[in-house]
Amino acid sequence: MNEQPIKVFVADDHPIVRQGIISLIQEDKSFLLVGQTGEGREVLPLLNEIHPEIVLLDISMPDMNGLEVVRAAKKEKIGADFIILTMYREEEYFDEAISLGVKGYLLKDNTVQDLLACLRAVSKGQHYISPGLSDLLLNRQDKIQALQTKVPKLEYLTAGERKILKLIAENKTSKEIAEILSISVKTVQNHRQNISHKLGFQGHHRLLKFALENKSLL
Repeated sequence: MNEQPIKVFVADDHPIVRQGIISLIQEDKSFLLVGQTGEGREVLPLLNEIHPEIVLLDISMPDMNGLEVVRAAKKEKIGADFIILTMYREEEYFDEAISLGVKGYLLKDNTVQDLLACLRAVSKGQHYISPGLSDLLLNRQDKIQALQTKVPKLEYLTAGERKILKLIAENKTSKEIAEILSISVKTVQNHRQNISHKLGFQGHHRLLKFALENKSLL
């Protein structure tokens, strides 16, 4: 029995670029285009309706950019893997995308060469970064290593504590974190105290400052 094709959704506000991406996807029978849009604000409602497995997003859509869509989709617990398409090589965008759990990050200049390879990798649960961005990946790894050297006790945090630390880095209150994780505010406060204790920080403000300063690396 043949495997079902992977359902893919595309969002890019440039019609010609979007059509080029769609044409590439339609050339490979392993993938099935299930939706498209040129409006960032249309993406979430469509994802909730169509339920694609992989979503390709232009990073620079004017009304709601790709990273904003990913952030909102994660909040709504939409179970798709995301690939960002970009013309930018800025580390800030790259680091934020990776910290949001994006599985693929592609330069638009290399879309023809990289797109299908990226889709195949992501469909297998792997990550894919355009080879032309390898320097950004290396720089990110260097920054993470430097942070771990500076604050070695980060490795002692549990998976749950790391999740809460990432939410603190998004400047979420204890109440908001409790709602997101479906736990009590008291439990969140206890975790914050434990994290501060493990990292040697005095008080919530020091923990918040650390989290905000290192948001993209946590």
